[in-house]
Amino acid sequence: MSSLSSTRILLVMSGGIAAYKALDLIRRLKERGAAVSVVMTEGATEFVTPLAAGALSGGKVFTALFHREDEHDIGHIRLARDHDLVIVAPATADLLAKMAAGLVDDLATAILLATNRPVLVAPAMNPLMWANPATVRNVARLQADGIHFVGPERGEMAERGEAGTGRMSEPLAIVAAAEALLSPAEKPLAGRHVVVTAGPTHEPIDPVRYIANRSSGRQGFAIAEAAARAGARVTLVAGPVGLPDPPGVTVRRIETARDMLAAVEAALPADIAVFAAAVADWRPAEAASLKIKKDGSGKVPPLAMSENPDILSTIAHRTDLRPGLVIGFAAETNDVLANAEAKLARKGCDVIVANDVSAGTGVMGGTENTVHLVTKDGIEHWPKLPKDEVGTRLVGWIADRIGKS
Repeated sequence: MSSLSSTRILLVMSGGIAAYKALDLIRRLKERGAAVSVVMTEGATEFVTPLAAGALSGGKVFTALFHREDEHDIGHIRLARDHDLVIVAPATADLLAKMAAGLVDDLATAILLATNRPVLVAPAMNPLMWANPATVRNVARLQADGIHFVGPERGEMAERGEAGTGRMSEPLAIVAAAEALLSPAEKPLAGRHVVVTAGPTHEPIDPVRYIANRSSGRQGFAIAEAAARAGARVTLVAGPVGLPDPPGVTVRRIETARDMLAAVEAALPADIAVFAAAVADWRPAEAASLKIKKDGSGKVPPLAMSENPDILSTIAHRTDLRPGLVIGFAAETNDVLANAEAKLARKGCDVIVANDVSAGTGVMGGTENTVHLVTKDGIEHWPKLPKDEVGTRLVGWIADRIGKS
């Protein structure tokens, strides 16, 4: 039975082209036994009709704050309190800004300011709007206030030729995030903020070429998803990979090592940090502004290199805002355990998760992993497991350690 069975969900739809997905979301929620009430902003009614939303939800659709019949008993307060969960989908940049500032100018914003129920937000907007510093600040403010996010995802936009992060999560992903919020299962990391890094970094040589590695990001994404299932608020800082955003996880997409460090520092404070990304150790000292061409001489052009920031060491050695538990990964091709122990001492972290990525292991880019947990107290060896299972077991180990601290 779904954890949404017999729950009461209030769906707030704001004005964006993704509103059509919200109609399918209503259907998916009802399939799982939820009772769904719908509130639509004026903008939402420009994209889908209240009649369509009402036909799917099986009830009245609320659109006006000052409605004579609905407000005789302070209807916006009743709607804010008479539900188990409020889902905002799609959530436009405008609505996020109003929520962050505590502004009220319609029924939707009145409900969102008055509710004492969990709120799950599914943003949908142009990628430039999502990346705008104002939106980044608003999202950080809302997360700090306890608002939960799912997506947005990376993909093609409604605007011709536009692509990037901004697409509203698919209805089933929003349903999964809602189920995780309302699940009666134990949430050992509830109230904790977990930062996870994943994937490679790309260090540009010129506009066409870059230095990278074979990391797929799967292990870091699996850890982030498992932490979200355990009730944590999760920020995933991901290098260039083709994986979809995990349900219920806030994802920051970056390119370079310096970008990744900045995104991690911006995500602090955090209770736990897991550095699973395969960050490039070096970058070209200066990226060429034009493609480097052969000159016919047969000589290879010189490539001066600079050392990238050590993200794990930088965060582990912070005197302020250091997470209580800092976990690093050591991808080694030889002397795996000896190198991991040396890395543990050198980096100043609490745990090193070591694995063998030498030729033939199939770890980088693959779906399985064999890891060893190295701490100052000893080494714990795990068998070969699917990366999803490694993520689940690692989060369980973290929860156990946090619980004992």
